[in-house]
Amino acid sequence: MSQSLVDYLVENEPAFRKARLPALYSDFQTQRTLNPDGYQANVSAWRKALAHIVGSGLAPASRAAASSLFVLHSDEQLLRALESKQYGRPLALGAVVRESVAAKDLIPLRDFLDAKESIYNRPWSVWNLASWTMKQLGVADMLKKDTLPPGEFVVVANVEQASKAFQAQHAAAAATQTRFERTFSKAHFYRTFNAHLLDNKHLSETDMDVLLRFLSRDKHALLYDGTTVKIPTTAATATPADQITPDDTSIAQLKELLASLTHQTALLSARIDALSSEAAAAVSKNNRVAALAALRARKLTSATLAARFESVHQLEQVAGQIEQAADNVRMAQVMEASAAALEGLNAKLGGVERVEEVVGRLREQMEAVDEVGRILAEEGAGVVVDEGEIDEELEAMEGEKRKKEEGERQREEEVRRRLEAAGEVPEGVGPLEGDAELRSAEELMGRMSLKEEGERQTA
Repeated sequence: MSQSLVDYLVENEPAFRKARLPALYSDFQTQRTLNPDGYQANVSAWRKALAHIVGSGLAPASRAAASSLFVLHSDEQLLRALESKQYGRPLALGAVVRESVAAKDLIPLRDFLDAKESIYNRPWSVWNLASWTMKQLGVADMLKKDTLPPGEFVVVANVEQASKAFQAQHAAAAATQTRFERTFSKAHFYRTFNAHLLDNKHLSETDMDVLLRFLSRDKHALLYDGTTVKIPTTAATATPADQITPDDTSIAQLKELLASLTHQTALLSARIDALSSEAAAAVSKNNRVAALAALRARKLTSATLAARFESVHQLEQVAGQIEQAADNVRMAQVMEASAAALEGLNAKLGGVERVEEVVGRLREQMEAVDEVGRILAEEGAGVVVDEGEIDEELEAMEGEKRKKEEGERQREEEVRRRLEAAGEVPEGVGPLEGDAELRSAEELMGRMSLKEEGERQTA
């Protein structure tokens, strides 16, 4: 197994190139002061490697615990698993674990579960100041041992990854779920979400304890009191005012019992089908005793199944009533809040008397505007127009037009008479209309006069 684990690191960790394995497996603790950058690079590579080994499920587990995706078991077995045939054991792994614990990348399991405050709270205490000073002076190195610190340590990076997956998959959906759907017992929560968090990787019970504590204490993504789990109503974090009530505990127990009975009905149904097949096979073999035994067992199983279905039906009715009661509570709360909002808005209005006063003033001002409009209309109507003068002016304009037209007709007739007297009226010349035609006729008459004068001079 050790060789396969080393091969896994070489294939999946960019920092674990074969060329770097000698440095990573050496005792690089002396580089802390001589080459700080190289020391930090090696420590960082091992931190990521340990997190990936644990998250992949390849890390060795202790005999008393199941394999974990969040907890690193630091012991002799881990050193043997990481041993390389060519380079031996990682000599500085103990320093890596101690550095990770100091940076809170690794946290002792018991400290993680028992902590009341968030793991992200890092108060600058006197001890932290002294530790930092000793580290700068190199004194801390003399107090450390080269051996691997034994114990169980929570890999914070893996827990954060699972937390993000849970919030992305389920936190947003909680906005549309009822209180009954968002409340679980610890065991029911484990069965419901275990196989869907990390790509079908199953969490151990310790992993689930770690995750629930992290989601409730450090991320406020749900409420958890050790036995009951409740997801907040929105995708946002839970507020300090939120808490798990005895009603939530009752709902969680009811859901767990309902899920258990439903699972039993599935098993009993499968048992009945198997007994029916067994009875049919016994009959085909003429084994009457076996057939009767199978039929009796099927009869008893059917009665048990009927009782389980009845219990499930009753529990479903209770669950429905609980949801209806919860809806009624929310409705009453909404109506109470709406009543308070209406009361506040009515207070801003000042009551019915103030509204009537405002409407009355508005009506008075509108009537004032109408009155001003009527007065202005009457002033405009006071101008009197003498229709007789307008008629006389129109008749004068029409008479002037008639005189002008009469003069033009007389002029036209005079021209025509003169043309006829000359005896040379051009063909096609009809009644003359307009000044242009009159001018043309007068020019023609002028040319005729010049012609006659020339003839007389020749004679």
